Amino acid sequence: MQVVMDGKTADGPAPEMVDIVDHCDRVVATVSRAEMRAHRLQHRAVSIAVVGTDGRFLVHRRADHKDLWPGMWDLAAGGVVAAGETYEAAARRELAEELGVQCAVFEYLGEGRFADESVALIGRGYLVVHDGPFAFTDGEIAEVRWVTRAELGALMTRERFVPDNVALLLPLLDAR
Repeated sequence: MQVVMDGKTADGPAPEMVDIVDHCDRVVATVSRAEMRAHRLQHRAVSIAVVGTDGRFLVHRRADHKDLWPGMWDLAAGGVVAAGETYEAAARRELAEELGVQCAVFEYLGEGRFADESVALIGRGYLVVHDGPFAFTDGEIAEVRWVTRAELGALMTRERFVPDNVALLLPLLDAR
């Protein structure tokens, strides 16, 4: 048995726990993030597109140490919903962790499923209008750019983008 106190075990930090969900988004198990990744288990995720008041998108290149799609460009902040966490709480947490934004109005865009050889998820997309300032303190972001929708399309032809947000979030953004 492993004892967890104050978020730590005798071996170090407690593992991040993730709810595994069925096709109806019902929790069927709770496992460590490492186990979820190793077995490609379907989980919940959030994506938050940040758009400036001028309509440009904030895009970023993921850090090379990320466990999924390292070094690829992304059109949203976001990540895995923790065990017991709501989608909206996860969106707020991820926006604060990745961009340093503590207070924002979230517009819910929609939900969808994504699966490839690396991941299986049910994701919810959100939009936040925010001009900054931003703080990139958690080390997950290597580079950022503000781009128009046309510039985003051109960048997507030259650079590799994370596939889940291209498949799920981009159509939701284009439909609004």
